Amino acid sequence: MPTAFITGATAGIGAAFARRLAADGFDLVLLARDTARLERAAAELHETYAVRTETLTADLSTEKGLTAAEERVREDVGLLVNNAGFANRGKFLDVPVADELTMLRVHCEAVLRLTHAALPGMLERGRGGVINVSSVSAFATRGTYGASKAWAVSFSEGVSADIRARSGGGVRVMALCPGFVHTEFHERAQMDMSDVPDFMWLDKDDVVDAALRDLRRGVLVSVPSPQYKAIVGASRLLPRGLLARMSSTTGRKYK
Repeated sequence: MPTAFITGATAGIGAAFARRLAADGFDLVLLARDTARLERAAAELHETYAVRTETLTADLSTEKGLTAAEERVREDVGLLVNNAGFANRGKFLDVPVADELTMLRVHCEAVLRLTHAALPGMLERGRGGVINVSSVSAFATRGTYGASKAWAVSFSEGVSADIRARSGGGVRVMALCPGFVHTEFHERAQMDMSDVPDFMWLDKDDVVDAALRDLRRGVLVSVPSPQYKAIVGASRLLPRGLLARMSSTTGRKYK
């Protein structure tokens, strides 16, 4: 059976990926920081889908956690989902620079290092995939968060181009860019999301379905749902100053 390695696997989009991939017959390696929650999730997935589940407690903002993740992902991983991420509470200058650097390590350095560790084995086997979970904020202006997600999109596109000839199309790298998704993400950042209309919210299982479908199709940047495809398309036409003012305020009130 193929093995999928998922970071941030116990909640939100990561947990949705774990459920869907287990249902599809993938064995799982689940990475998160909370050992108790990680082991509960692994046990439930094993019991429900009869797949092998392995856990790795690691903090990807630390060298120890990154090294442990790199070592495991080199072994037999056929699908890597770089999903771990978070939002800081507050706008730039309201957030300690140490917290901003932690975000860059999780959103950028971890994605780079785990992708670098996973691809050689995939290329040797002639098949595999990497999904780097980004955000539609990659196409807007959302401080360090948006900048880190824009990096993930550019990185994924560049790596995909670099490996295309070497893999013969059997190994794919894709950026996944959802909009607002019903998860714990905003609550953890103490964001007040009351100004976001209902039509802007996505279901995490729908996001995963779209991601896996687009990966099979060889899409480089997956934007789930028609409304967000339209928003991303429009963002390319708006003046940068107007886009900055709009995106800096929408969904960025804090409790």
